[in-house]
Amino acid sequence: MSRRLVDGAPRWTRRAETVLARGPLPAMGLRWSPHRLRVLAYHEVSDAAAFADQLGWLSAHTTPVTVDEVVAAVVDQDPLPDRAVLVTFDDGHRSVLEVAAPLLRERGIPAVAFVVAGVLDTDRPLWWTEVRELALRSGQSQEAAAALVRRLKKVSDRERLRALADLRATAGAASPTPQLASDELRKLELDGIAVGNHSWSHPCLDRCERSVIRHEVRASHELLTGALGHPPTTFAYPNGNSDGRVKETVADAGYRVAFGFDHRLVSRRPDPGAVSRIRVDTAAPLDRFRLRVSGVHPTIHAFRGGA
Repeated sequence: MSRRLVDGAPRWTRRAETVLARGPLPAMGLRWSPHRLRVLAYHEVSDAAAFADQLGWLSAHTTPVTVDEVVAAVVDQDPLPDRAVLVTFDDGHRSVLEVAAPLLRERGIPAVAFVVAGVLDTDRPLWWTEVRELALRSGQSQEAAAALVRRLKKVSDRERLRALADLRATAGAASPTPQLASDELRKLELDGIAVGNHSWSHPCLDRCERSVIRHEVRASHELLTGALGHPPTTFAYPNGNSDGRVKETVADAGYRVAFGFDHRLVSRRPDPGAVSRIRVDTAAPLDRFRLRVSGVHPTIHAFRGGA
């Protein structure tokens, strides 16, 4: 790793984060916007100790709420407590069940896991993990493999699938990745982690044809309903991507609230079909986490034109 990088970020960025986080800005951010909901978007739990520190900070400085409370607030304008925070996880990584659930349960913090239904009960990796592995195996650099994943999120879904088929033909099968079992979803809910829909196979839905959008939303809805014994009530757009067709299909499937991935605080009168979330990482230093949850980093991100 370059000496100029610290915790995956340029050294000067980490120093700036440390200075900002240890000053008055995080506390001021929470005071300035106590009525603004923060929805945190995690993925896998890669650092249990750092995640535990983050949960400790949330317990001390915010009020964690359930996804049902958020739905009632967004749809029916029910009040939420000051400094309300909803913890969410995308993709349904096994670490959510094995690592996050016990840590959340110990602290009484509810959460919701948005699950990619099509990989349940399999050992198939999610498509971008497969692309990265196969690109590296075919001789591409880490930077080139990451750039390929970014490019495939921007092209049509047909082109993405063709590129993946070409990689499989030249580089072989990807390494197995054990996924959640469908009968483990009820255990998640017993542990206080609601289960939501994150599509069938995690394409960027706005790059898909309408028939594919319907399949991605409805097939996953049916599988999750059968596994849980009740229908999931919330949806998270893969990669945060949506358009009018996607939003209409999700709403028609019965979802009252759907979440994006835009790194913003929830607006005072949110669109139920596009509720904002703040991007967070379980391995992030506490200074960086505080800046994000307080709203300081999302505000700077929006000011700089971040998507």
